[in-house]
Amino acid sequence: MTDPARTSPAPTPQAALPPGALWTPDATTFVLDAPRATRVELIFFEPGERGAEQRRQDLEVSGEGRWTAVVGGALAGQHYGYRVHGAFDPGAGHRCNPAKLLIDPAARAISGPVSWHPSLTDTVRREDGTPIASAEDSAPHLPRSIIVDPAFDWRGDQRPDRAWSDTVIYECHVRGMTMQHPHVPESERGTYLGLASEPVLDHLQGLGVTAVQLLPVHHMGVEHHLVDLGLPNYWGYSTIGFFAPDSRLATGADGRQVAEFKEMVRRCHARGLEVYLDVVYNHTAEGGDRGGVMSFRGIDNAAFYRLGLEHAGHYIDFTGTGNTFDLSNPLTLELVLDSLRYWATEMHVDGFRFDLAVTLGRTASGDFDPATGFFEAVRHDPVLRGCKLIAEPWDLGPGGYRLGGFPLNWSEWNGAYRDSIRRFWQGAGGQADEFASRLAGSADLFQADPRPPQASINFITCHDGFTLADLVSYERKHNEANGEHNRDGTDQNWSRNWGVEGPTDEAHIRRLRDQVRRSMLLSLACSQGVPMLAHGDELGRTQQGNNNAYCQDGPLSWVNWETSAEDQAFLEFVRRAMGVRGANAVFRRTRFDPPHRHHAAEVEPAEPEAHDTMPLTWLRPDGSPMTESEWQDPAGKALVVLLHHEGGQGGDAATALLALNNDDAPLTVKLPTPHEAGGWEETLNAARDTIEPMAVDRDEVEIPPHCALLFTWRR
Repeated sequence: MTDPARTSPAPTPQAALPPGALWTPDATTFVLDAPRATRVELIFFEPGERGAEQRRQDLEVSGEGRWTAVVGGALAGQHYGYRVHGAFDPGAGHRCNPAKLLIDPAARAISGPVSWHPSLTDTVRREDGTPIASAEDSAPHLPRSIIVDPAFDWRGDQRPDRAWSDTVIYECHVRGMTMQHPHVPESERGTYLGLASEPVLDHLQGLGVTAVQLLPVHHMGVEHHLVDLGLPNYWGYSTIGFFAPDSRLATGADGRQVAEFKEMVRRCHARGLEVYLDVVYNHTAEGGDRGGVMSFRGIDNAAFYRLGLEHAGHYIDFTGTGNTFDLSNPLTLELVLDSLRYWATEMHVDGFRFDLAVTLGRTASGDFDPATGFFEAVRHDPVLRGCKLIAEPWDLGPGGYRLGGFPLNWSEWNGAYRDSIRRFWQGAGGQADEFASRLAGSADLFQADPRPPQASINFITCHDGFTLADLVSYERKHNEANGEHNRDGTDQNWSRNWGVEGPTDEAHIRRLRDQVRRSMLLSLACSQGVPMLAHGDELGRTQQGNNNAYCQDGPLSWVNWETSAEDQAFLEFVRRAMGVRGANAVFRRTRFDPPHRHHAAEVEPAEPEAHDTMPLTWLRPDGSPMTESEWQDPAGKALVVLLHHEGGQGGDAATALLALNNDDAPLTVKLPTPHEAGGWEETLNAARDTIEPMAVDRDEVEIPPHCALLFTWRR
């Protein structure tokens, strides 16, 4: 290895450089923003996750608090870290302690797992209770930052650049997707390369998926309480490296995680699949008052975190994790923007789903304002404004539920859609108004801004909560494996077991569960907005009733690719449903069309002769328009909607009818007759295992109990 002591001039002005260790063949430039520091030491280490210290070098500071050093030589693969000197006064919010090694917050790679250890605590107390700085060196218990050569042969990579209206999202965990896949090489199971292997990509394409949304892949840490329980942080919502792909998802932790991530993206793009990242910029792995010093806290605690106004030693917690990352601070905001730009440009990522996105828009006073700060910066950024942007529209702070409150170019996870679909197919009455609004794109939430139906990311299940199979198999959560006496996870699941809690051999219950699963997925496929599938739902994945598997890294949470005949039939149904959606523009409308109002309670009755021109027409089972009293009927358990598309942009003219019955009794539905030649075809029937379309030679059809049917008009 070249002597790291040899230095050379910086190739570009340091004020214009992004943070991190910026490698070139001639020199590496180290950039760290730490305005409150009085001294910053750059520490070089021997290779290895926790290799021995080689030498130290001081960084130089500019007037803006930017610390830099230029070190000559070919240093790709060199391990390093920082020690930051400055004020240590936790009561005032300052926690600089050079005894604590710090991960570079902009490190492009990290040498191994980050886990809680007592040496990471920066404070000890004298016998009289006075807090003082801990002198224990944390370096033996913290992995190293790694200098990375960014060179990669993208082989002419082209982004799919797919319209929102043509998008189908597949949310998945990189590790959980392939740990049990029999056709993925063992050495690649659970990795970026495994996710982008041929059999997995074939499966995704066969589903009609156009984008994979990855649970967090930023390098993360394991929290104190999980270490005490001997459990992992499987989901990864505990970031410590905003620029570093998580090494646990690569075949090694020596820096190859960067190239392997890029290779995954390249392969996905070659198959027409976009790649979105679930990113966590609302909090970090350093935790709250009992947390550790790993990076941000030791660099500038008062800048990176929201602290109490009356007591700066206390962390404000809008996230439920012990701390809140403070994007109202310019230093923090710029780091997050640099991170996003890095993933979009250097790593070719197509979009981002922002965890607890309300936190990102909280001002210095704590109020949520989507027209300033982070959201305005993204709107004006020439790189980021072209990315797909998805908000999780809530946090745990005051007024934290903001569904429908994000900027024009953002989409949002629609929790109201999830709950409405579940309640309806659970068999609840009086759901017509809400359910119809969700199927029609949730105009009541998004139209006023104005935003298109694609502002709504529609989902029934996601990583958090029951799987689809468990949603029809359990009425209570079963989270005992999490070590919290089943107290964790939500109790509001809107689920139904249909007679038996958990697995059963009773054939009629199994058939009914499959039918309700198909009905929910058909509802999703026919809804206006952007559908999202949760990984493994198409294969009957179960977590045995665990609705909070964030700490379960094993078969309980991994996708099981060995499917039963029932599950294989369901997989074919999902493929067919998403294929019908993709082939028919009537389900992918890009606007809410006046004068038709899509919030069901406000729908104006349509004349029968208007059936062939209205985009969505809600009907009674007898074919006449819905009335106000029927929208508000607490016993109502059926919906029939006629959908029409006139052609032009989005495809040829098309007409479809979706009939939904959540009652215990069958429902007779009269099929309307559009003003054009042709006939109805039963395209998908949730009561049938088979998916072949069938011509309908009658004007009335019977919808079985707890069942959805889709009919298409064939010319």
